[in-house]
Amino acid sequence: MGQPAFARPFHRPQRGAALHCGKVSLESLARRFGTPLYVYSADQIAERSALFQAAFAGREHLLCYAVKANSALAILKLLAGRGAGFDIVSGGELERVLAAAPEAAGRVVFSGVGKTAAEIDLALDAAILAFNVESEAELHLLAERARKHKRRARFALRVNPDVFADTHPYISTGLREHKFGIDIRQAPKIYKNAAANRWLQAFGVSVHIGSQIRSAEPFGAAMERVGKLVAQLAPEGVALEAVDAGGGLGIDYHAPGFDAASKVAEYAAAIESALAGFKGRLLIEPGRFVVAQAGALVTRVLYVKRNGKKTFVITDAAMNDLIRPALYQAHHEIAPVRLRAGQPRPVDVVGPVCESGDFFARDRILAPVRPGDLLALLDAGAYGMAQSSNYNTRPRAAEVLVEGAQARLIRRRETISDLLAPESI
Repeated sequence: MGQPAFARPFHRPQRGAALHCGKVSLESLARRFGTPLYVYSADQIAERSALFQAAFAGREHLLCYAVKANSALAILKLLAGRGAGFDIVSGGELERVLAAAPEAAGRVVFSGVGKTAAEIDLALDAAILAFNVESEAELHLLAERARKHKRRARFALRVNPDVFADTHPYISTGLREHKFGIDIRQAPKIYKNAAANRWLQAFGVSVHIGSQIRSAEPFGAAMERVGKLVAQLAPEGVALEAVDAGGGLGIDYHAPGFDAASKVAEYAAAIESALAGFKGRLLIEPGRFVVAQAGALVTRVLYVKRNGKKTFVITDAAMNDLIRPALYQAHHEIAPVRLRAGQPRPVDVVGPVCESGDFFARDRILAPVRPGDLLALLDAGAYGMAQSSNYNTRPRAAEVLVEGAQARLIRRRETISDLLAPESI
């Protein structure tokens, strides 16, 4: 089962073979590291980031990978080594970047609506590139902390362009009724007021309209409004160096032949067309698009049981390992690691957690499976491990990174001792 360039890295090298990640069998990884197990392709992560670098090669730009999508230290180091910067939304994510690639601190932008004084202090001390400021109150706090540190703070206002993006309501962020950003109509006044503060430097303007957006059109519409704002500010003495276009470019969780290269080309064309009059630096913040299809959650079947007309495939992975189906009703393709002969049939693929919402798929047509078989939940490289928890006192999964024919453990499986260590009786 071959795959088009830049599609999923999970494939069967020949008929009857087990599913592989690159050149490594998922069966061998499950034997070596156990299940549930997150497996990532380093090669595809590098390829996806390179698509963006190539698409914007004609303009000064910086790819700031959205750490929240997958914050594994090894993945951050991999991307930093290829020149990437990082979009962070917490002090903890900054600590991760500093641990993985301290040399990349100057390529970090700090987003998020609720930055604390301690987080701002940490970022000022690290000399990050810029703060994406989401309210006037935050800008006042930033100025105060910068004065205390005697360090000028570069900032971009995250403006809310009131652009609708067709995505899940939980991950749509570009309308006025959302908690994110500053009304774009109020931005000129805020920039002009900030110019009087010696501890603030107006570096750019930022926008982020949501996540898992599969059309380039909303990005272009948002950038047109941002471009008009930049042009309006210049004659008034506010010369911005950078535009941060945010992230949010989505993938197709259903299509095995997803053409990533053409999607990035469409995205880049929409942004470049809207910003044709802007000659400064462009920042982009892809996350899911870089890592989602590079990852899979490998799980073992514990039981297959029938309740009335329903057949349940019960696995050793659960909603605490991958919450997207329960939280967003998200679709993940599910592939038996080794195919069995027989008629596919509708089943519910569920976990062992004591919640009816603990499912990966309902009424999914799946080839026959038996207890002990392995399944791969595909496109799980983004918002999988990053959103995992210890619900039901379940240790979190191990993580493995595959590069070429080599696989290495980048996070060991948690133990019960790890979970109990912070507590006292």
